[in-house]
Amino acid sequence: MPLAAVLWNGGISFGGVIAFLFADLIVLPILDIYRRYYGLRIALLLLGVSYAAMAGAAYILELVFGVAGLVPPQRSAQIVEARLTWNYTTWLNIVFLGLAALLVWRFLKTGGPAMLRMMNQAAPAEAPHHS
Repeated sequence: MPLAAVLWNGGISFGGVIAFLFADLIVLPILDIYRRYYGLRIALLLLGVSYAAMAGAAYILELVFGVAGLVPPQRSAQIVEARLTWNYTTWLNIVFLGLAALLVWRFLKTGGPAMLRMMNQAAPAEAPHHS
């Protein structure tokens, strides 16, 4: 998002910013996974369809928002530097970090690792049932 704000302040059109945000969905590791599972032909098809959907959606949003007058006329997006603050999110993070630590401790103390190892083994063959 910060880079999209920089692009917007730099003069990129509203649709261009939307296309930039949608382009984050087209990433090389995902395309590589598609290639491994479905083959190169389908991976390229998915790339093309994703790109066409991205570009088409950006154009449509540019037109619809432009006609509706929803594109902001001024380009005054501000990028504020992040800093550490003690707010409710910080306290919730601390509480739930403690809860997660408690759950991990309980998992380890109640035989969780042994259970996971047992689940990884093949199930024993069942005896045939006689009727």
